[in-house]
Amino acid sequence: MAQGNFRYYREERLRTDREYREVVRKGERASTPHFNVYRDFLGGDAVKVGISVGKRAGRAVARNRVKRVLREFYRHHKSVFPRGSRTAITVKKAPPLPGLASVTGELLPAIRRRWGPK
Repeated sequence: MAQGNFRYYREERLRTDREYREVVRKGERASTPHFNVYRDFLGGDAVKVGISVGKRAGRAVARNRVKRVLREFYRHHKSVFPRGSRTAITVKKAPPLPGLASVTGELLPAIRRRWGPK
Protein backbone atom coordinates (compact mmCIF):
# COMPACT_ATOMS: atom_id res chain seq x y z
CA MET A 1 0.00 0.00 0.00
CA ALA A 2 1.32 3.43 -0.92
CA GLN A 3 2.24 5.75 1.89
CA GLY A 4 1.12 9.32 1.95
CA ASN A 5 -1.80 11.50 2.76
CA PHE A 6 -4.56 10.89 0.23
CA ARG A 7 -7.31 12.79 2.06
CA TYR A 8 -9.10 15.82 0.65
CA TYR A 9 -9.56 17.83 3.83
CA ARG A 10 -12.16 20.55 4.25
CA GLU A 11 -9.35 23.07 4.81
CA GLU A 12 -8.02 22.23 1.33
CA ARG A 13 -11.25 23.17 -0.46
CA LEU A 14 -12.32 26.42 -2.04
CA ARG A 15 -15.67 26.74 -0.35
CA THR A 16 -17.20 30.10 -1.15
CA ASP A 17 -18.32 31.66 -4.39
CA ARG A 18 -16.11 34.64 -3.58
CA GLU A 19 -12.99 32.43 -3.43
CA TYR A 20 -13.82 30.81 -6.78
CA ARG A 21 -14.41 34.16 -8.46
CA GLU A 22 -11.14 35.58 -7.10
CA VAL A 23 -9.12 32.64 -8.35
CA VAL A 24 -10.74 32.75 -11.79
CA ARG A 25 -10.38 36.53 -12.07
CA LYS A 26 -6.83 36.93 -10.69
CA GLY A 27 -5.33 33.56 -11.51
CA GLU A 28 -3.43 32.20 -14.48
CA ARG A 29 -5.18 29.65 -16.69
CA ALA A 30 -4.24 26.33 -18.23
CA SER A 31 -6.73 24.85 -20.69
CA THR A 32 -7.46 21.42 -22.08
CA PRO A 33 -10.29 20.29 -24.35
CA HIS A 34 -12.47 19.44 -21.32
CA PHE A 35 -11.12 21.52 -18.41
CA ASN A 36 -9.89 24.96 -17.40
CA VAL A 37 -7.47 25.15 -14.47
CA TYR A 38 -7.01 28.51 -12.75
CA ARG A 39 -4.30 29.12 -10.15
CA ASP A 40 -3.27 32.08 -8.04
CA PHE A 41 -0.84 32.35 -5.16
CA LEU A 42 -1.50 33.78 -1.70
CA GLY A 43 1.65 32.67 0.05
CA GLY A 44 1.77 30.69 3.26
CA ASP A 45 1.39 26.94 3.60
CA ALA A 46 -2.25 26.47 2.65
CA VAL A 47 -3.24 24.70 -0.56
CA LYS A 48 -6.84 25.15 -1.68
CA VAL A 49 -8.47 23.36 -4.58
CA GLY A 50 -12.02 23.74 -5.85
CA ILE A 51 -13.94 21.81 -8.47
CA SER A 52 -16.82 23.29 -10.43
CA VAL A 53 -18.95 21.32 -12.88
CA GLY A 54 -21.74 23.22 -14.62
CA LYS A 55 -24.89 21.84 -16.19
CA ARG A 56 -23.37 21.85 -19.67
CA ALA A 57 -21.34 18.84 -18.50
CA GLY A 58 -24.46 16.69 -18.62
CA ARG A 59 -27.01 15.28 -16.23
CA ALA A 60 -26.43 14.97 -12.50
CA VAL A 61 -25.00 11.45 -12.75
CA ALA A 62 -22.35 12.58 -15.28
CA ARG A 63 -21.52 15.74 -13.30
CA ASN A 64 -21.11 13.79 -10.07
CA ARG A 65 -18.87 11.25 -11.81
CA VAL A 66 -16.61 14.02 -13.15
CA LYS A 67 -16.39 15.66 -9.71
CA ARG A 68 -15.54 12.33 -8.09
CA VAL A 69 -12.78 11.66 -10.61
CA LEU A 70 -11.36 15.20 -10.26
CA ARG A 71 -11.24 14.83 -6.47
CA GLU A 72 -9.43 11.54 -6.94
CA PHE A 73 -6.98 13.26 -9.33
CA TYR A 74 -6.21 15.88 -6.69
CA ARG A 75 -5.77 13.30 -3.95
CA HIS A 76 -3.26 11.31 -6.02
CA HIS A 77 -1.36 14.33 -7.39
CA LYS A 78 -1.13 16.73 -4.45
CA SER A 79 2.51 17.43 -5.28
CA VAL A 80 1.42 19.24 -8.46
CA PHE A 81 -0.37 21.86 -6.33
CA PRO A 82 2.30 24.00 -4.62
CA ARG A 83 2.02 25.41 -1.11
CA GLY A 84 0.39 28.83 -0.96
CA SER A 85 -1.72 28.28 -4.08
CA ARG A 86 -5.43 28.31 -4.74
CA THR A 87 -6.60 26.28 -7.74
CA ALA A 88 -10.02 26.11 -9.36
CA ILE A 89 -10.75 23.34 -11.85
CA THR A 90 -13.78 24.00 -14.03
CA VAL A 91 -15.28 21.59 -16.53
CA LYS A 92 -16.01 22.92 -20.03
CA LYS A 93 -17.69 19.72 -21.15
CA ALA A 94 -17.67 16.28 -19.63
CA PRO A 95 -15.13 13.91 -21.16
CA PRO A 96 -16.61 10.72 -22.56
CA LEU A 97 -16.15 7.91 -20.03
CA PRO A 98 -14.35 10.03 -17.42
CA GLY A 99 -11.87 7.79 -15.66
CA LEU A 100 -8.90 8.68 -13.52
CA ALA A 101 -6.43 7.63 -16.23
CA SER A 102 -8.03 9.80 -18.92
CA VAL A 103 -8.39 12.82 -16.62
CA THR A 104 -4.79 12.46 -15.42
CA GLY A 105 -3.59 12.09 -19.02
CA GLU A 106 -5.33 15.34 -19.94
CA LEU A 107 -4.75 17.51 -16.85
CA LEU A 108 -1.25 16.59 -15.72
CA PRO A 109 0.55 17.56 -18.96
CA ALA A 110 -1.41 20.83 -19.18
CA ILE A 111 -0.57 21.76 -15.59
CA ARG A 112 3.09 20.86 -16.06
CA ARG A 113 3.26 22.73 -19.36
CA ARG A 114 1.79 25.86 -17.78
CA TRP A 115 3.43 25.88 -14.35
CA GLY A 116 6.47 23.65 -14.79
CA PRO A 117 7.30 20.11 -13.70
CA LYS A 118 6.61 19.07 -10.13
